[in-house]
Amino acid sequence: MASSFPLAESYGEIQQTVLQKHVAFFDRNHDGLIYPWETFTGFRAIGCGIQLSLISAILINFVVSSKTRTQGKLPSILFPVEIANIHRAVHGSDSGVYDSEGRFVPSKFEEIFTKHARTHSSALTSDELREMLKSNREPGDYIGWAASWTEWQMLYYLCKDSKGLLPKGKIHAIYDGSLFKELHKEIESSNEEL
Repeated sequence: MASSFPLAESYGEIQQTVLQKHVAFFDRNHDGLIYPWETFTGFRAIGCGIQLSLISAILINFVVSSKTRTQGKLPSILFPVEIANIHRAVHGSDSGVYDSEGRFVPSKFEEIFTKHARTHSSALTSDELREMLKSNREPGDYIGWAASWTEWQMLYYLCKDSKGLLPKGKIHAIYDGSLFKELHKEIESSNEEL
């Protein structure tokens, strides 16, 4: 059975930073721009419901588009996210695993587990995740708090295992951009079995 959500191959993938690879899955037509309808389609392709996909598309593109627009361009009523400039949308109150240029910082990634993974050294429980989010909060950065909470809760919802643990491998995969492709393949496989 053919999927109604084709697997995106990233625009300019070889030259991309890790953060660009993280979002490139949602560039469904491979033009370097992610429009709200592509965000919606991408979320549907990884198994999110219609409502969550719609809300995500509206919020993400509305908030991120203006931050990623090339300087000198007017804001667009279509709210495209420019992949080349996604590093401009890095927000505070997060783990710091992406630096200001969108590169992966291995020591910050490992810090997630050395500081917060007490039950299992290579996974986070719901309580440990909540503790990590609280410890990463920057004073007065309410938008960053909300963004981090939303991102991590969605990751936990999509990737926790049967014991309620969020595995280190899944967390790494979200950062390097491979998780969305993995989830999409899992959805396709389960659809083929039906």
